[in-house]
Amino acid sequence: MSVDIPTVVLIGPPGAGKSTVGREVARRLDLPFTDSDDLIESEQGVTISEIFVEQGEAVFRALEADAVARSLQQPGVVAVGGGAPMTPSTADLLDGQPVVFLSVAIADAAGRVGFDGNRPLLAVNPRATWTRLMGERRATYERLATWTVDTAGRTVADVVADVIGLVRES
Repeated sequence: MSVDIPTVVLIGPPGAGKSTVGREVARRLDLPFTDSDDLIESEQGVTISEIFVEQGEAVFRALEADAVARSLQQPGVVAVGGGAPMTPSTADLLDGQPVVFLSVAIADAAGRVGFDGNRPLLAVNPRATWTRLMGERRATYERLATWTVDTAGRTVADVVADVIGLVRES
C-alpha cells in the first residue's frame, strides 16, 4: 500500500542505522529508497573511501550535495551520509523537509559499523573521531530534525515502527 507522503530524510552519525532503517521504512511504506552514499558509489564506480583518498573530501562533499539534492526531487525515503547536513547547501535543502534524526550512542555505533577502514573519516582513532564529529554535528542534526528517534539498544523493527508512526502522524 503506497502512502501519500513527501520525502522522509534520515540523518545521523555513522552507525545510527540510517541505511538499514531507511530500506525497511521504504519497503513498509511502499516507497522508493535512496542512500546518498550508495548513489555516489554507483555513479562514480568507486567506493566513498577511494573518492576521499584519490580526490579529497571537498570533491566527495560536492558529489554528496548533488546526490542529496537529486534524491529530494521525488517522494521516497532518503538516507544521507553523516556529514551531508554539515554542507550548507544540503542543510538548506533539508530545512523544512520531514527529517528524522537517528540518534545513537558510541557503544551501539561501534558495534554496528566496527569502525573499520570503510569509513574514511573514522580511519584514525575511530572512537575519538566519532565522538568529536558527533559533538560538532549534533546541533545541526537537532536543528534540522522534525523528529528524533533514539536507536541505542533498540531493534531495527522498533526503530522502523517509531519512524513510520511519526511519519503517519504528520
